[in-house]
Amino acid sequence: MALVSLLEVSISFICFSFLYGYFLISKKRHRSFPTNWPFLGMLPGLLVEIHHVYDYITEVLETSNLTFRFKGPCFGGLDMLITVDPANIHHIMSSNFANYPKGSEFKKIFDVLGDGIFNADSELWKDLRKSAESMMSHQEFQRFTLRTVMSKLEKGLVPILDHVAEKKLVVDLQDLFQRFTFDTTFVLATGVDPGCLSIEMPEIEFARALDEAEEAIFFRHIKPEMVWKMQRFIGVGDELKMKVAHSTFDRVCSKCITSKRDEITRGVISIDSSSSKDLLMSYMHVDSTKYKLLNASDDKFLRDMILSFMLAGRDSTGSALTWFFWLLSKYPHAMTKIRQEINAKLSPRTKNDSDFDSFIPQELNKLVYLHGALCEALRLYPPVPFQHKSPTKPDVLPSGHKVDARSKVVFCLYSLGRIKSVWGEDASEFKPERWISESGMLIHVPSSKFLTFNAGPRTCLGKEVAMTQMKIVAVKIIQNYEIKVVEGHKVEPVPSVILHMKQGLKVMVNKRCNLL
Repeated sequence: MALVSLLEVSISFICFSFLYGYFLISKKRHRSFPTNWPFLGMLPGLLVEIHHVYDYITEVLETSNLTFRFKGPCFGGLDMLITVDPANIHHIMSSNFANYPKGSEFKKIFDVLGDGIFNADSELWKDLRKSAESMMSHQEFQRFTLRTVMSKLEKGLVPILDHVAEKKLVVDLQDLFQRFTFDTTFVLATGVDPGCLSIEMPEIEFARALDEAEEAIFFRHIKPEMVWKMQRFIGVGDELKMKVAHSTFDRVCSKCITSKRDEITRGVISIDSSSSKDLLMSYMHVDSTKYKLLNASDDKFLRDMILSFMLAGRDSTGSALTWFFWLLSKYPHAMTKIRQEINAKLSPRTKNDSDFDSFIPQELNKLVYLHGALCEALRLYPPVPFQHKSPTKPDVLPSGHKVDARSKVVFCLYSLGRIKSVWGEDASEFKPERWISESGMLIHVPSSKFLTFNAGPRTCLGKEVAMTQMKIVAVKIIQNYEIKVVEGHKVEPVPSVILHMKQGLKVMVNKRCNLL
């Protein structure tokens, strides 16, 4: 049987390679509607467009009345319904939420996350959701979050920006933001500062493992299951990277958990201390009578919590900041408006403005145009470009499309933000004004249309934390620096479960004279 399976995989690869080469030779500039080939389905056409997959899917959806049925190879498990119809999204994420859990298919693809909140369903998910919400809304955790962000900004990001400005160096802004959010998220999750953000730019094993795991997860979405499972069995390609990443996560998380338990045992830290309310500490003392399915003594449970929080906190915020500053470099008038708004609405800072106690986070709410600009960046370049759901029972969507039990329904968030029938003829333009009313107030946009922070019962718990963090970083940089993208630097998204820039964001930094 193993030889038969290997033969089937080999034949599939030969067919893919032949058709892939054929498409590359005969491909015209205009992208056509994907051809449904015998046995191979539409996969060859998708592989040809893999480096521009998000724009390609957007074109297909625009001409398909917002919903498109993709046919994968026979027995490949890749058939899916791709939709950006807000009515379908609201139906799946909210009104018929119970019929669309994450399910076994999702957990299979994201198996590295274990039983964390992203994979969990039913009662376990409810316990994880309620406990996380309680911990993250606690005043001490919010103060700990703000203190951590401010400290990492003033002692990590600012010195590096000053250094590259003084030395007139080219720096990868995407790398800086990822390091910044990696350190802050790791501190919030474990209480440990890994020191990823420093002038020496050290390589952090855990951070590299996250990148490689995300890439492998993306390709699991477009490879037949038997192919990536065979790669995993043999130990080659993306699946080998995933295996190494999985081992790294286990080892690093285990070290953090053991160290935290040891500190508690020796009395170095106490649950009653207000100086450090990281999530690992909180979950180690979770109320088991209130959340019966959360086992604080289980290292795997704590490991899954840490990894889920790291994936959510590091990548989403780092990606959003990168695309935001790139868009500001393309639209300098927006940068000017934000700077004027900061000067007009924020209280002047003193020479001790780096101190935590001198910062008033509520003042950020005055920055309406900045908020609109961040939302606009998230609309055009959502950190998580797609997600999928599977119904437990057959269903009919508002668009009239039928879905079978356990079939895949995919939301392409990147496409959703660019559909003209949803956002207007100027959907592809960066216009912060679309988020602001004539009276200068923020306009509420339903989550079925703006899905960046998810929707319904699974709406992102860290939305406010992420927005506050991005605003703090944006204000500091825009007040004090001029960011200029290196001439000729090519910017394009890399196919992944997180919308990173393929070549990073290479910039020159000049220090401004602070006018406040």
